[in-house]
Amino acid sequence: MSFRFPTFVLALGVAALGAIITPVSAEDVTAGPLKISAAWARATPKGASIGGGYITITNTGSAPDRLIGGSTPISGRLEVHEMSMSNGVMKMRPVEGGLEIKPDKTVTLKPGGYHLMFVGLKHQLEPNQHFKATLNFEKAGKVDVDFTVAGIGAMGPGGASSSMGGMKMDGSVGSMDHGNMKK
Repeated sequence: MSFRFPTFVLALGVAALGAIITPVSAEDVTAGPLKISAAWARATPKGASIGGGYITITNTGSAPDRLIGGSTPISGRLEVHEMSMSNGVMKMRPVEGGLEIKPDKTVTLKPGGYHLMFVGLKHQLEPNQHFKATLNFEKAGKVDVDFTVAGIGAMGPGGASSSMGGMKMDGSVGSMDHGNMKK
């Protein structure tokens, strides 16, 4: 039996590197002039009642559109939210009237900014799971999107984690104001 260790190790290393570099992401969706891409959500701890979802929306048309909400089987409600910091307090509020996507512009919903809030989760979101959601746009209508779940502290669909700008994932630093959000 002939075993060529260096070749085997090299092949294994290249395969592993490809798995690390290539993020698992959901499929892009086009609805009229809107292109929805990089749909992902963060994993949640057991017992969590809310979760966050993130997407990129590009409007290639000549008229604005608005993301006004949506629905998903994984939660009771899907809302569009905005996160901001004010005097050391993280504030999270629903976006009144929806999120505008201007013509020839891209809007990225990401941690620490605009995002989708899954309110009343029916089960824990775990890494590498997929789930469907229907996003409601003012003009493009209802659009089905497949979300991929990344790690709890992920800052992007590839799953890289972060400390969220000084806030520990257990919430022990700073505070959070959820505004008028009902569970």
